[in-house]
Order: sequence, then C-alpha cells, then structure tokens
Amino acid sequence: MATLGQYVLTLSDWAKRLDPDGKTAAIAELLSQTNEILLDMQFKEGNLPTGERTTIRTGLPSVYWRLVNQAVQTSKSDAAQVDESCGMLEAWSEVDKDLAELNGNTGAFRLSEAQAFIEAMNQEMAQTVFYGNSSTSPEEFNGLHVRYNSLSATSGENVIQGDSGADAGITSIWLVVWGPNTVFGIFPKGSKAGLSHEDLGLVTVEGSTGIGGTRLRAYQDRFQWKAGLVVKDWRYVARGCNIDVSDLASNSSAVDLGAMMVKMIHRIPNLGMGKACFYVNRTVAQGLDLQARSAVSGAALGATFGTQYGTDGSYAAYEGRPVMSFRGIPVRITDAILTSESLIS
Repeated sequence: MATLGQYVLTLSDWAKRLDPDGKTAAIAELLSQTNEILLDMQFKEGNLPTGERTTIRTGLPSVYWRLVNQAVQTSKSDAAQVDESCGMLEAWSEVDKDLAELNGNTGAFRLSEAQAFIEAMNQEMAQTVFYGNSSTSPEEFNGLHVRYNSLSATSGENVIQGDSGADAGITSIWLVVWGPNTVFGIFPKGSKAGLSHEDLGLVTVEGSTGIGGTRLRAYQDRFQWKAGLVVKDWRYVARGCNIDVSDLASNSSAVDLGAMMVKMIHRIPNLGMGKACFYVNRTVAQGLDLQARSAVSGAALGATFGTQYGTDGSYAAYEGRPVMSFRGIPVRITDAILTSESLIS
C-alpha cells in the first residue's frame, strides 16, 4: 500500500525546508540536471489539433534527353504525408493549507515545491526528446532514438557506429540541425508553447473514504506541457552510437570522438539550413576534452578540433557564454542522454 508521504508533503518534509530562523530554506537542487537541448529546440504551432502533418518529397520526376521531332514521356514527382503527434506531460501538487502556512511565508514555501516540479518536467521532456516511443508508450511522442536505432534503416546512413563490440555502458553523440524545414518541436494547434503553471489557489480536496467522504483544504497547482517532435528531413540529424563509457572514463582504447563527429558533420547536407548543435552527456564531454588536449603536440588545437577551440583549451563563445565547440558547432551538455543504451547494429 502506498504511504501518504509519497504523494503529499508531510510535517517532516516541511521541517526539512526551513532555516534555523524559520524561513523557507534555499534548497540545494542536487537532483537537477543540465539539459541544454531544451534551450536550443525550436517550436512552432502544429497544423493539427493533436500535432503536425508534414508533406515530404519521396520521388523526383523522370527527365529525358531528346532529339528533334522525338517525343518524351510525361512524368511526375511523388510526395507523402506524415502525421506527428504531441504528448501531454502533466503533474499536480497539493499542499495542506495548515502545513503551507506554518512558517508564515506561504508563497515561498509553495515556490520551493513548484521548482521541484518544473525540474522534474524538464528532465522528463528532455529524456522523451531522445527516448520517447509511442509504440511502447502511446502517451509519449516519438523521440530521436526510435528514429535512428538501426544501421540498416534508411536513416541508418546518418548513424555512425563506434565500438561494434561494446556490450555494456553504451552512450551516443547527437548532431541536430534545428529549423522549420529540418527538425523542430511542436505544440497542438490552438494551445500554448512551453511549460504552463496553473495556480488553482486554495481548494477543497474531496476523498471517498468514510460516510460522506473526506474533505481537506489545500493549495493546489497544476503543471502541464504539450509538445511533440518533428523530424521533417531525416538527413539533418546524425547519431554517433556504440560509445563505450568505460573506455572513455579511462581514456584508454576509447572511440576517436573527433573522427566520429567529423563523419557526422559530413552526413548533414547543409549545415546552413538551421541551428546546428552537438549533444553529449558529461561522460562524453569529458572524453572529448581529454582527447582534445591529448591531440596537442606543439600545434594548435584547432588543427584537430576546429578553429574555435583555442590553443590553450579555452572554449568558444556561444550565445554570450563560453561553451565547448567542434568545427564551429557548439557542443551542448545534456544529462538526459543515457550511458546504458543498447548496442545499435
């Protein structure tokens, strides 16, 4: 049986959130993640109430050389339509009125709880962008992994294999070119973009226990995020897969990340079609940094790792902040990328 503390705040929870002076403490968010893909992902309103219908060219017309007075056959192009759906990510928070008002600063107490919900929503959304699978979880939208998980599929042309013998502790690098004709996020037609927070204020929570049920006065909050992912042109995503995490950590016999990323870049038809970014987790970021420094042997680091990676290992400026870059493409930290992926073959 589930305990009360699993779903609502208790007095013990309340006591853990106060400073010695009785004010709401600034909580160290040890469970927070960095998921910079959510900062880069471009969104547009879908053209369907539940998502987006895209039209893609699947075949070109036939063209012919001819002689004078020689007729040619008519021809046509082919197109197909693909429907991408959105998912609804939602959470509710209820805090007993008397508990929230114990420290005399109800607003600060509720805000501290809301921040945890927002972080949880961000983490779940970032993980779904990569690993969502509507076939196994119909309530989700399809993420990148399910679209680039086979070397033999059409999209397999953009899947670069690392260690084909890796069997445990595997991760990936992703290169995405965000743009209206390449890859973008969507929200349902007529709805709002991004995470929404609805403060429902003080409400009466009703239960079914006992004669006539139960009643509780509580502060209630609702969090919701409607979103989906559209890969309009599969050529504008590349995946570097089968990266052995243990080899990266020891910096021994590891996949040559620079070579892999160069191959990924050359799978993209035109980087100018949108905003290009690499996405890696912290393990790969560390491995990339170590390999970059090992490549320095009296020559500029840029000779191997791009002109924006300085000779002293300093990071390039991107959107006003120093970030790692590779061949001028920012390398973004995304904790949602797992280190326990299955081998891609």
